Amino acid sequence: MLKIGVLGAGHLGKIHLRLLNQSEKYELVGFYDPFADNANKVAQEFGYTKFDSIDELIQAVDVVDIVTPTLSHFDCAKKAIEAGKHVFLEKPITTTVAEAETLIELAEKHHVLGQVGHVERFNPAFVAISSKIENPMFIETHRLAEFNPRGTDVPVVLDLMIHDLDAILSVVHSPVKHVSASGVSVLSESPDIANARIEFENGCVANVTASRISMKNMRKSRFFQRDAYISVDYLEKTCEVVKMKDAPETPGDFDLILQNAEGVKKQIYYDNPTVLPNNAILDELETFHDAIVNKTTPIVTLEDGTKALRLAYQIIEAFKN
Repeated sequence: MLKIGVLGAGHLGKIHLRLLNQSEKYELVGFYDPFADNANKVAQEFGYTKFDSIDELIQAVDVVDIVTPTLSHFDCAKKAIEAGKHVFLEKPITTTVAEAETLIELAEKHHVLGQVGHVERFNPAFVAISSKIENPMFIETHRLAEFNPRGTDVPVVLDLMIHDLDAILSVVHSPVKHVSASGVSVLSESPDIANARIEFENGCVANVTASRISMKNMRKSRFFQRDAYISVDYLEKTCEVVKMKDAPETPGDFDLILQNAEGVKKQIYYDNPTVLPNNAILDELETFHDAIVNKTTPIVTLEDGTKALRLAYQIIEAFKN
């Protein structure tokens, strides 16, 4: 078991503390929260050990789980890495791309691993279909949320859309060629609704929409590739894979056959994988443990988190054009 400590005991921090306390792979040493009232309340209510400083916590653990506001990610991670500790960072990785690149360099220098909390990679529906996504050429995503004051200090691109950007970058293995986008501020000082068109050098196009002032919650993605259509519903944790193959010479009574203008016949069939229930947050934390122990590459690396952040800022920059 690796010793782990949590920085930040807000809404998400408390979830991390609860799951780490249950984990059979980590020993939860304790937490640090700069707000004394909240720290005392969490310690009294749940019995977790409260540390009086970030430095004390870092010295007591092997892994630092950083669940603080994004503005403090860099300073917390830098301290932990320079002390030789592995770091798990909630998304987005840092406030700026330059900070993220510095963390990559520091982690390499101090021979520690880092993982970024892009939790949708561990959503059971995405886990079930990710291996079936091969060279997608058109992607469409919708991530809509009812208004919540939490997170409105940053544009919706960094708050919500970045989940889909990371998922897209994990299946499109090609550099970004061009980004066009529009964003609208409705209730916040920064955009609450955004749409981006991302063009990749291999010809793939992704149309990505995010809103945090919707009347209902939605988290859906659709991937189109040669002879296949794949959809994933992150909220309902369901997925669907519709494939095409050459039609048999003698179709069965219930076979669905399509014929194009050239007379080529294709059979449509479903290849839906089994979605195994899981706790995505616990999974991302425990796979990081496995990467550290086995000296393997984390599923969502610091480089992955940086790529998603870089693309997010390209979209935000495109709002001005």
